Amino acid sequence: MKLRQRIKSMNDNTVAFIGAGNMARCIIGGMVNTGYPAANIIAANPSRPKLDALAADFGIVVTQDNLLAVQKADVIVLSVKPQLMGEVCRQLIAGVPDISEKLFVTVAAGLPVSRYEEWLGPVRLMRTMPNSPSLVGLGVTGIFASRCSNYEKSFVDSMFSATGKTVWLDQENQINDITAVTGSAPAYFFYFMQAMAQKAELLGFSPDEAHQMVVQTALGAATMATQSSLSFADLRAQVTSKGGTTHEAIETMRNAGLELMVADAMQAAIRRAEEMAKTL
Repeated sequence: MKLRQRIKSMNDNTVAFIGAGNMARCIIGGMVNTGYPAANIIAANPSRPKLDALAADFGIVVTQDNLLAVQKADVIVLSVKPQLMGEVCRQLIAGVPDISEKLFVTVAAGLPVSRYEEWLGPVRLMRTMPNSPSLVGLGVTGIFASRCSNYEKSFVDSMFSATGKTVWLDQENQINDITAVTGSAPAYFFYFMQAMAQKAELLGFSPDEAHQMVVQTALGAATMATQSSLSFADLRAQVTSKGGTTHEAIETMRNAGLELMVADAMQAAIRRAEEMAKTL
């Protein structure tokens, strides 16, 4: 019986994670920490260490057998590397006859719905794009649904809401856009923070002092933005007195083309995602 046809509590669904990497771990942790029954979560992975850690930390069921996990599951989260996805999907379709009855969720970048349908047939699929702050419950996940019911959408929304915020996408190509806006974006901020810390060290602060000052300032700025209804431009203006030190720093960045550089970098991320969709 298909997941979308069931009238049941969402917590009754069995969720199997194929792959036990960092993103699988953060989703599992979020689900368990928000009350999802650990007994209804299965993780499958070829090697034992990550499985043993998941079982110890969250009390979930673990196995080294992908087919066994999928046979027991209502929802299958594909969390393997994109380069391995085809092989994994072909193994699943060959080993589990009723696989079309299940809901699939993928966290892999670059693989369109059409590619999964080549491997699995016309399955019900959610493409998701989480980002790394999901590991600390502050993530953003973009979600695109193909052939899915409202019940299934609600279920997947609850899964990823446990790791932060969710953004539902109307068009599949928006997955590439959200990759540039949120998926890759933590690295943008880390790069900017790295540059600030390097300059702080040149000014004589120790590496630890530089790190702590930059992290605390970034945290404070992000918290102010979260708690304010003002735009980023207005928040910046509030701390930028004309003719002062901050104004001089901002003007230097503006004259160096910071806004155009950021836009170009984000467009490059989109372009690379489009290339991956064609080559993987």
